[in-house]
Amino acid sequence: MEERLNKIRSFAEHAHGDQMRRYSDEKYIRHPERVMELCREHTQDHTILAAALLHDVLEDTEVTEQEIASFLIEVMETYEAERTVRLVVDLTDIYIKKDYPHLNRKKRKRKEAERLGKAHPDAQTVKYADIIDNTVDLAENDEDFARVFLKEAQLILSKMHDGHPGLRKKARETVEHYSSLVF
Repeated sequence: MEERLNKIRSFAEHAHGDQMRRYSDEKYIRHPERVMELCREHTQDHTILAAALLHDVLEDTEVTEQEIASFLIEVMETYEAERTVRLVVDLTDIYIKKDYPHLNRKKRKRKEAERLGKAHPDAQTVKYADIIDNTVDLAENDEDFARVFLKEAQLILSKMHDGHPGLRKKARETVEHYSSLVF
């Protein structure tokens, strides 16, 4: 399993290229790695762990869904690759400014929260880990934007109920903790 995840991690790192985390001086790949490790605390399902590593690739890079699928079929069984791609697609924001310029951020995030509430439970599990890592990063590095993000995270968590319950609990506790510090 580790060899596969290392190949997927390398693919994600290559896809993100020179991208850096916005609020810290680290390569972007560190975020998906942390998301995967948070997921690993609650599951050993390698399709979930792979989706965690790839969760921002469609959203933040030029890599296409087909390119991810073609790569994954080389390192996983076909059904596993297809499942992983479905999870990555579920985790990719649809209501983005470019495609919905008539909607302000608040309305886009509300629609995204509704969509995520219907996402596959395993995608929700990855999203819980994503929220945890982003919460810590933002709260420690950009208190002003953290206030916006934390409200959005609370909304998303209020809609998502089907992922891993232990990770959901940890996400809720993390958001509540940092909300108490910045509000």
